[in-house]
This record gives sequence, structure tokens and C-alpha cells, in this order.
Amino acid sequence: MAKSSKARVQRKEQAHAPAHKKSKMLSSRLSNELREKYGVRSIRVCKGDTVVVLRGNEDICGFEGKVLDVFTNTGRVSIEGVTVEQADGTATARPIHASNLVVVKINDEDPWRMDALNSKKEAKQ
Repeated sequence: MAKSSKARVQRKEQAHAPAHKKSKMLSSRLSNELREKYGVRSIRVCKGDTVVVLRGNEDICGFEGKVLDVFTNTGRVSIEGVTVEQADGTATARPIHASNLVVVKINDEDPWRMDALNSKKEAKQ
């Protein structure tokens, strides 16, 4: 399928993409230390990863915290400690787009994920 230069067509493609493509859209770049360690530039953000917010409002920019939830439908992530106050005064999680984050620490509990990372490093050598 040809890529369109129209913004609305790109948004439609992203919104109606199948689940395996939406999962890939949830990738964030790795910190310099992790990039050297694993030989990969970016990785899919998963629950339990520690991330730093690079872009956004002044109150969240530079914030570091653990990922609580990953929303594959919208491509956003909720981070521990990043909240927004609702009209009734309660604090609720504030979703942040995965492209505005840098992964600082990887959750290594999933053996498949770590095997995939290590095999990518071996393939590049």
C-alpha cells in the first residue's frame, strides 16, 4: 500500500491499523547506555519499564517513573506519578505518547523479550 502525504489519511491508517502494527507503534528509543548494551535503537514499551518523559508540559518534562499501563489502541502509556486533576478534584493517570519517552531501565521479567533483544544484538555482530 502506498503511503499518503495527507495528514488525515495517515491518522486514519494509524487508527484503523491491525493489532500487530499498533503494537509496533508503541516503540520508544533507548537510553545511550542501553543502546550500547543491546545494540538496538528502540524497543516496545512494556509494563514495568522505567522511562523518562522527554516532551510535554513543563510539569512532566524530565519526569522518571515506571510504566503502569500500555494502551495499544491509542499508542499511549500511563506512568507512575504522572497524573492530571479532574474537575471533581480526583487525580487520574495521564496518558503520554510512547514517542515522547526514553526507556532508561528495561523490565527483564519476560524471558521471550530478553531473548529477542539478545538475538538482535548477536545478529548485528
